[in-house]
Amino acid sequence: MSFARAFDPLLDLVFPPRCPLCGAGISTHGGLCAACWGDLAIPGEPSCRTCSRPFPADIPNGALCAPCLGDPPRHDGIAAATLYNDASRKLVLALKHGNRISHARLMARLIGAKLDFVDETRLIVPVPLHRWRIWRRGYNQAAELARELARITGGKLVVDLLERRKPTPSLGGLGKAARRRALSGAIAVRRGRKAAMKQARIILVDDVLTSGATSEACVSCLKRSGASKVVIACFARVLDEALELANQAE
Repeated sequence: MSFARAFDPLLDLVFPPRCPLCGAGISTHGGLCAACWGDLAIPGEPSCRTCSRPFPADIPNGALCAPCLGDPPRHDGIAAATLYNDASRKLVLALKHGNRISHARLMARLIGAKLDFVDETRLIVPVPLHRWRIWRRGYNQAAELARELARITGGKLVVDLLERRKPTPSLGGLGKAARRRALSGAIAVRRGRKAAMKQARIILVDDVLTSGATSEACVSCLKRSGASKVVIACFARVLDEALELANQAE
């Protein structure tokens, strides 16, 4: 038993473990109660072989989804821990705006469960925030997830590989062309990190994958700089049609 774990019983006595979503008592810190576990929507199979978008049961596993057929992505896969619903939204908002950095460990464990084999040759890189936003918030939630994911998997954390050189507006409601214009020139590999990019295999970490515009900009930047493989890893993925399928299956 580690030195830190030796104090777990005392910690549980002073601060009884509670579910971060509903507040119900649970057995250990860092988990959810059974009911809230059940409220999370975990994407499964069958799914797209390129982006892991869940399919209806009558479509063979490993087929290509329509978006990937129409506009093949530059990434090398998406590992999403959950589909974005009320339960995952509460965890995301608590981490992102509620200073509940402790949630990152639980969320990273769920992300890690969706990843293939990871070792020290994989670079774990967070989607960057502009410095003004970090100053206001105090931290980058993607970096907190990346830090925990590196600790869990053994991958190499490179928290400053990417930088956001200019602030960008909210991308919600913008069309695809407008999103690309807003992100043009916003994300770059830091000059001091370019030497490490040759044939690098990267796990790009974010909290939520919505339109994919920001992660697409990051992937393009990484690939142009020499990365051989970039997998997107997120806690929650916004896929309303897949969420409807998951709800129908319950």
